[in-house]
Amino acid sequence: MTSNAKISVGDRVEPFTLPYEAGGTIDLGDHLGRDRIVLLFFPLAFTSVCTAEMCRLRDEWNAYASLDAAVFAISVDSPFVTSRFRAEESIPFPILSDFNRTVSRDWGVLYEEFHGFRGVAKRSAFVIGTDGKVAYAWVSEDAGVEPDYEELLQAVADAP
Repeated sequence: MTSNAKISVGDRVEPFTLPYEAGGTIDLGDHLGRDRIVLLFFPLAFTSVCTAEMCRLRDEWNAYASLDAAVFAISVDSPFVTSRFRAEESIPFPILSDFNRTVSRDWGVLYEEFHGFRGVAKRSAFVIGTDGKVAYAWVSEDAGVEPDYEELLQAVADAP
């Protein structure tokens, strides 16, 4: 976990709305206080590690669904890219576009510089309990490092 993250365990989460697919949006507020929520920020669609991460969650989807978790991935890619990525990889959960980088910035999970690009999301995982508070927070400074999936699933199971 990096000390630069602005959101940490125990923080109450403010709702946000991001584009989902072309023309639609998802409002996190519709799930806060009702569902356990998993937020997965990732750098860029169609890259090897990001694809591996999303496909791992896809393959373990039943475990998250059995815990009634609402899972959302977030990338700075456009909604057209996230939609295509989701379709091509058969991802069962929404991939939201933070193209304007507002949520990634608010959560403190943007790289200053990432292989010559500015404003790319750090690979991060957050679990929000039904109380609307962060129960788990993990942010990697190394885009090549995936989250500990067993730890993440346990955090969902343990969240209120």
